[in-house]
Amino acid sequence: MTASDILTTDSLSVTFGGVKALAGVSISVRQGEILSIIGPNGAGKTTFFNAVTGAYAPTGGRVFLSGREITDMGPDQVARLGLARSFQNLKPFAEMTLLENVLVGREIHMASGMLAAILRSPAFHRDEAAQKQRARELLSFVGLEQRRDQLARNLTYGERKMLEIARALALEPSVLLLDEPVAGMNPTETGFVMELVQNIRRQGITVVIIEHDMKMVMGISDRIYVLDHGELIAEGLPHEVRANPAVIEAYLGGGTLAPAH
Repeated sequence: MTASDILTTDSLSVTFGGVKALAGVSISVRQGEILSIIGPNGAGKTTFFNAVTGAYAPTGGRVFLSGREITDMGPDQVARLGLARSFQNLKPFAEMTLLENVLVGREIHMASGMLAAILRSPAFHRDEAAQKQRARELLSFVGLEQRRDQLARNLTYGERKMLEIARALALEPSVLLLDEPVAGMNPTETGFVMELVQNIRRQGITVVIIEHDMKMVMGISDRIYVLDHGELIAEGLPHEVRANPAVIEAYLGGGTLAPAH
């Protein structure tokens, strides 16, 4: 761990019924970078996210956020400390508007207490107005401003992906984990997400991505880690990973990793 590391794992392991989904994975994420984690299906990528964010209890190893150990903390505690994530399986509140969906994530930033809410005090109304304004800004940031008052169930798949990112950003994280943000998207939508991730980084947020789209990974990543069967097999700059024989064999069975465009 160095002074520039904002998220680190030390020999992180997760075992399910005797099967090691993660086997001693140590990763360091530097503040302000875009880091990608790649690997074939079943490599342990989503398990890694779940263990880091408290959704799974690690069977070994430790997790640190900004130098503070968060290994045994639950998802709510981790989120309050600045670690947020999006999910591959999209589950917005279908019968709520987009604005209401994002406001759910803003609750942890409400300054007024329960009594103020019950009494509907002036302080509560000011707080509520500020949270709605921030939610509108986030929807605008991901390109959904014009649909903020529509129900989430009416969104296209790509729009649901954008809402998922807005909901994660509503927590005001210092580190954002994105689980396959462009899966199922067309090239135009993928290009939008690539620019969006760059803009998220420009706001001072560190981004960690799990993704199968190699053009995106190679195009925006500062560094890349590669998992295979729960083990870390490579780490380096995009061009280093792209040329690594072990990575090519594990990830594509001897194919060729796509270059950045």
